[in-house]
Amino acid sequence: MIYTQISFKLNPDNQENREILVAMLSDLAFESFNESEEQIMGYIPGESVEMEEIKSITTLLPFSVLIENELIPDKNWNEVWEKNYFKPLLIGNRCLVRAPFHKEFEPAEFELVIEPKMAFGTGNHETTTLVAEQILNMDLTGKTVLDMGCGTGILGMLASLKGAKNVTAIDIDTWSFESTVENARLNNIFNLEAKLGDASLLGNETYEIIFANIHKNVIINDLPVYANVLQSGGYIYLSGFYKHDMADVKSKAESLGLIETGFQEKNSWVVYAFKKA
Repeated sequence: MIYTQISFKLNPDNQENREILVAMLSDLAFESFNESEEQIMGYIPGESVEMEEIKSITTLLPFSVLIENELIPDKNWNEVWEKNYFKPLLIGNRCLVRAPFHKEFEPAEFELVIEPKMAFGTGNHETTTLVAEQILNMDLTGKTVLDMGCGTGILGMLASLKGAKNVTAIDIDTWSFESTVENARLNNIFNLEAKLGDASLLGNETYEIIFANIHKNVIINDLPVYANVLQSGGYIYLSGFYKHDMADVKSKAESLGLIETGFQEKNSWVVYAFKKA
């Protein structure tokens, strides 16, 4: 499939402004976003894109945004990743994340095979690694788990391998939803249900453990919903933001009656844990 890549260069360019931009654009036709040091790239299927709608949203932002677009022809993404990006990854010395095309790797206690798509979800980002390390040190036997912002499903699938009773994995990106479904089948994980959408899908079920690896602004906005579906005595692990954002997250969490239980940091990214009394 042909995609249109929309590139956004921000001024000033910082993590908070990047989170605001992605949050503002998330209701449009973008299937995924990727980041580099210089810019954010969004991907929309097809050749016909409503650029005026995108520009009208960016003009409302309290910072300037330079927008460029180009067509991305259909590619063999496995070949692209194999040649350029995705190498076998060992998390916490216990969980191997690899692609089907990897033939040389050391066996590990847990193994997840991931079909890499566009440009995300291979477990290399600090936030994914941080949460995965938390899961590796948890006893999830018989637990009900929610994975918000599931990406390619790595965290939800690892929770299943660690003994979770059932896992609900939710993401707003179509690519992420489809990848999670595909990867769960690939890893013979049948107690994971993937859903396409956001926190508005929550309401009826409750969970003992919640992982939310999303942008800070989305977490703060949706935290009341997460707290509502978290069972008493349950834990929520929040990631996708920097250490300097912790005060804002803590303030919101404590206003909802959640109790801070600790955090871990890697390259200024954090995973922040809270318990529901």
